[in-house]
Amino acid sequence: QVQVTESGGGLVQAGGSLRLSCTTSGFSFTNHNMGWFRQAPGKEREGVSCITWNGSRSYYADSVKGRFTISRDNAKNTLYLQMNSLKPEDTAMYYCVATNIADELCSGSWFKSNYWGQGTQVTVSS
Repeated sequence: QVQVTESGGGLVQAGGSLRLSCTTSGFSFTNHNMGWFRQAPGKEREGVSCITWNGSRSYYADSVKGRFTISRDNAKNTLYLQMNSLKPEDTAMYYCVATNIADELCSGSWFKSNYWGQGTQVTVSS
């Protein structure tokens, strides 16, 4: 059974930090590119940050570049997103995704990925 489970979301004030984790099992984590997408109320789902299977390349949306850092620990089958200097506009449900799609990182084709987590809510106040 494939499991993709996000954790680490919560309520923080603007300027604060959170670290999201995505723990996986049931598939070959090391053979998959990974990423974080988010969806805010009334907005389309968007790619936030993605990373290749071996961590050699990463993508960041312009809105989070310089504030967020994606990383992965293949020995633990776990993906991370360190979020610093959070802004109210970062408020969204954050989803972890695994894909074998070979298109560029966080491209629209990633929406067709097979493995998605249930999401973890991030709320940034003030």
